[in-house]
Amino acid sequence: MLRSVQFHARALLFVAALLSCALGEAVAAESSAPPVSFRKDIAPMLVAKCLACHGPEKTKGGYQLHTFDHLLKPGDSKAAPITGGQPAQSHLFALLTTKDADDRMPQKDDPLPAASIALVERWIREGAHFDGTNRLTPLAAMLPPTAHPNPPERYDRPVPVLAIAFHPGGRELAIGGYHEVTFWNPTDGTLLRRIHNLAQQTQALRYSPDGILLAVAGGAPGRSGEVKLINAARGTITHTLATTTDMALALAFRPDGAQLVCGGADNVIRFFDVATGRETRRIEPHADWVTSLAFSADGSQLASASRDKSVRLHDAKTGELEQTYMGHGEPVFGVAFSPDGKQVFSSARDKEIHLWQGSDAKKIHELKGFPGEALKLLAEGGRLYSCGTDRQARLFKMEGKKTELLRTFSGHRDFVYALAVHAPTQRLATGSYDGEVRVWNTETGELLRAFIAAPGYIALSAK
Repeated sequence: MLRSVQFHARALLFVAALLSCALGEAVAAESSAPPVSFRKDIAPMLVAKCLACHGPEKTKGGYQLHTFDHLLKPGDSKAAPITGGQPAQSHLFALLTTKDADDRMPQKDDPLPAASIALVERWIREGAHFDGTNRLTPLAAMLPPTAHPNPPERYDRPVPVLAIAFHPGGRELAIGGYHEVTFWNPTDGTLLRRIHNLAQQTQALRYSPDGILLAVAGGAPGRSGEVKLINAARGTITHTLATTTDMALALAFRPDGAQLVCGGADNVIRFFDVATGRETRRIEPHADWVTSLAFSADGSQLASASRDKSVRLHDAKTGELEQTYMGHGEPVFGVAFSPDGKQVFSSARDKEIHLWQGSDAKKIHELKGFPGEALKLLAEGGRLYSCGTDRQARLFKMEGKKTELLRTFSGHRDFVYALAVHAPTQRLATGSYDGEVRVWNTETGELLRAFIAAPGYIALSAK
């Protein structure tokens, strides 16, 4: 009996020694590992798993974490989200690890993997340090540029055409694709080239006035957004101007080409210096998505349209708000200036196009009776173009305080989301949700060319 007790005692001591050794090795390994980086290790996790419910647009439980400063501020619970050095006293860590499915974060998603939770725990235990440059920088903007997957060599189905742009020389059309921009000959509909490593969806395309640069805005709905500048001829990305928490939707170059602005589903308007790619200003004048942007012809004013049912005029230099137009009473989709910059056109879910005075935001004229919503407006050379959910595009003549419908372009089989015009060659290009692009003669209304903007799709479907 005594011998048996002694054996068990020796066995327990042996197991304890093994555990002590293993624990010591683990502690040693952890202590020799480099500190956890908030910027590289923690921020990407928060953006991917938490930002959709705790960002500037959606704030569950009164808690936001779209910047490091917000991450540290308590929500409705008043409990400290992060207490440096003490994971057990950090409310955020408690919500990541709780067994209560109603409280666990992220909700409506799988729990974080054990390795990710261990990383968060170690970061807090090490002091929850911030290794970025500015605690007010959005976490999404701190992430390294995303390497996007290559698009398929051949598309097995068309993708919606949401953005289209004529090169200022008229020789090619840039069209948004799946993780790419494709370039087409507008005369015969042949594919010229492709530029990859772009966001999943392209929502807006704009050439610089000299045609050297192409601005591309897009993203993945509800997850991310980005704005890039491309040297269109070389096919190289010159700058990633912004990464955002949701889709980038609208772009506008100042007429002199020195400044670019973008807006999107994060409700923010960003101003960039084109030469350096540096963000020079950001404003948040809207309470909902920024859907369209336009500069006046002299570049002194910027107009922004939004789902918050407003159009706002800003001083293009300072970003200061000058006028607000609330005449639609519905989400606004399109905005454009008259040639002299004194009047503004806007279109909305009310299926109307309004003309109003920029100086006092008073309505002058309205166009009614359309069967669908005008999703885009484009002003060029004393003419106004629109396209929308009635599967048509329209051309209007601007005459002072009146606007006359000149022509309707019919034939698309789906909503028309994109349009571009090249006035010198009298061509209008329209793109629809079913992937079709049509090129028209603006003077006669004649259809010049129609094609599906999906590389290889026609050849693939013919097999």
